[in-house]
This record gives sequence, structure tokens and C-alpha cells, in this order.
Amino acid sequence: MSAVQPGRVTHGRMVAPRTGIRSWWGKAWHRAVEEAAYVDSDLRAGRHIARRGEVGGISIAPGSLLAAVREGDDAWTVEVKVPVLTDDERRTLVDVVAAEAGRVAALLAGELAHDLVEHAEETGVELLPYGGELAASCTCDAYLDPCRHALAVLIQTGWLVDADPLVLFAVRGLDRESLLATLHERSGLVDQRAGHVTDLADDVEVAADAVVRAQRLVELMEAGEELPDGLL
Repeated sequence: MSAVQPGRVTHGRMVAPRTGIRSWWGKAWHRAVEEAAYVDSDLRAGRHIARRGEVGGISIAPGSLLAAVREGDDAWTVEVKVPVLTDDERRTLVDVVAAEAGRVAALLAGELAHDLVEHAEETGVELLPYGGELAASCTCDAYLDPCRHALAVLIQTGWLVDADPLVLFAVRGLDRESLLATLHERSGLVDQRAGHVTDLADDVEVAADAVVRAQRLVELMEAGEELPDGLL
């Protein structure tokens, strides 16, 4: 579960995914983490800390990751800064998402199309970070940043990104609610010549409805209740 605060979403403590990173965008995030690490020993230690579950809830806001990390009897506070998109870049990214039918539904279903990222890059918007963009600080006394604690936070953030690419959007400054609100605004534009609302409206509504239904099905299955026909 995640807790929502103004401008910030906190994701609870995680366990390592059994199947590892499955998505190409999750693997791209982890490549950036590997690039950010100065020494292999810190990267190995960060992986060990992450897999042990020593990272607390990760609080995500535009351009910021914040978490506490335990190691033995000590606890440290980690903050990672990631550059956010400019206003123009966010508008361009929304344009890219809206450019093809199905992209909204795919994102809400946890899929990030490779051609969406390529299209965004062609317009000058870099969605996936590279190692040099991950600027970390930690309250520990390590000489190098990112230290092993910050790397553990970044590794677990990669698990979140792998499961939901909209976490990546949120880190870059365009969270789920802002994306959907902007798309709804666009979908309300009427083609004066044809007298019809753009197809994007249906795309957004269908995708949002599918997500609500899926969440309700998961809740009922976890509770062991009978599934109503209307949700199937």
C-alpha cells in the first residue's frame, strides 16, 4: 500500500521481487544505478541491504526520493535528487502519450511502450535517467555518494518503477493524477469541423475504468469473496 501526502507518495517497505526485474524500463533504471555507483563493493552492499528489507518506506515527490535505511543498530536518512522535466517538457510528454491510441491504457496497466520513450527522446524529452543524474546524500559518514545506503534506496525504487512505470513519470515531475487530468482536458477539445470529441476521451475513460475494476477484483480475491459477474 502507499500513503498519499500533498505532493508526495510514500510506498511501504518492500521485499525483493521473486522473478527479478522483468521490464526493459526497470532494467534501464538499474543500469543507471550501476552507472551512478563509484565502486562495485558499494553496489554489492547496496543490493544486499535492499534484498534484506532494510530500506523503509520510500517517499516520492517530483525530483526527490526520501527513505530511512537501517544497518545493524544504526539508521540513516537518504535523499536522492533527480532532475524534473520543465513545464514545456511535461506538456511535450503528455502530447507524446496522447499521440497514439492505447498508450494511456498501457501505462495504467503497468506497461511502458518502447516507442513512447523513443518518441519522447526525439522531441527532446529524456524520461529515463542516466547515472550522472542520480545525486544522492546520506547522513552516514561514507566518503562517496551515492553510498551503499543510497544505492539500496535506488535499487528498491527500481522495483517500484519496474512494477509501475508511472512511478518514473512521478519522479520526473508528472504524477498519475496530473497526467490524467491533462489528458482529460485534451480529450474535452471538440473538433469543430467534425463536431466530435477526440478519440482520446474514450481511451482515458476505458483505461481508468479497467484499472478500477482490476483493483476491485484483487481486493475481492484477497478477501476470498465471490467475484460478481459485472466485474469480470
